[in-house]
Amino acid sequence: MKIPAHAPLHLLHQAPTGTLATHSREPRGFPYPTLLPFAPDARHRPVILVSRLAEHTRNLLDDPRAGFLVAHAPDADVLNAPRATLLGRFEPLDAAAQEATARRYVRYHPDAARYLALGDFTFYVMQIERLRYIGGFGAMGWMDGADLDALEPLAATDEAALIDFFEAHPARRAGLDLAGVDRYGADLVIDGARTRFVFDSPQSGQQSLHAVLADCIERHAS
Repeated sequence: MKIPAHAPLHLLHQAPTGTLATHSREPRGFPYPTLLPFAPDARHRPVILVSRLAEHTRNLLDDPRAGFLVAHAPDADVLNAPRATLLGRFEPLDAAAQEATARRYVRYHPDAARYLALGDFTFYVMQIERLRYIGGFGAMGWMDGADLDALEPLAATDEAALIDFFEAHPARRAGLDLAGVDRYGADLVIDGARTRFVFDSPQSGQQSLHAVLADCIERHAS
């Protein structure tokens, strides 16, 4: 069945938490679900911050295959809410990527700074192989992880420049912040609450991204 264009991608930017299902080590083989905050990376893949002592982390070290359920149900109507089940493997990020990932992750989850200070936590990213999206009647189906986004992701330096532009814009009001931006939308934090500002069409260059972010600021000026 037909999946609305880019709907799974936007969902991964709208939901702050997901349910991670790993393979239990003891008792062996049972699904082990746990609820975790996550943030999307530049390729829209879920990034989780986990303790090395957590049961789900030990499960992933034993078997990296996992499921990850994401739903966006602000009115608690889960059955009619868009949701996606992702299948793939969670892999720890290498040391070189940890620092940049931490800066991005804390923009999405400011409370994570205290966990990072403990030194026992590390970031894992999901390599998505398949996902099933359900967006309502007649809007559901399977897709390959590689088909989630065909465009080249923004480089970290380009995103950082866009965030600097956003923060320095003279029309930006207090309480309006930018957690992340990609070619399809901007993840805003408005007075502490996160929301997704979806662009009318994918943006290919920095100049057009500046323009849509300026429009975003003006729309949220009051």
